[in-house]
Amino acid sequence: MRAVITVIGKDMVGILAAVATKCADCGVNVQEVTQSVLDDMFAMIMLVDISSINVGFAEFADMLEKLGSERNLMIKAMHEDIFNAMHTV
Repeated sequence: MRAVITVIGKDMVGILAAVATKCADCGVNVQEVTQSVLDDMFAMIMLVDISSINVGFAEFADMLEKLGSERNLMIKAMHEDIFNAMHTV
C-alpha cells in the first residue's frame, strides 16, 4: 500500500528532513520525492510505502498536518486508494 504526501509553504531549511523523519518514526518508507522552489515557495510531493506503518493512517495524516501547522506549511497525506479513485473517470 502506498500514499501520496504533499507539502506547500515558504521555503526553509529542513522541510524534507522533518517530513522524512516523521515518516521513519511511523514505519513509513519514502519511495520517491519531487520538489521545487519557485521564488520563495516550496512544493513537494512524496510517494511513500505504508505497508509497515505502525500507527493508523488517519493518525499519521494528522501527525503530518500538525507538523505542517508547527512550521507554517500545508502538509496532506492521501491514501493511494483515494488518490486513484479521484483520478478515475
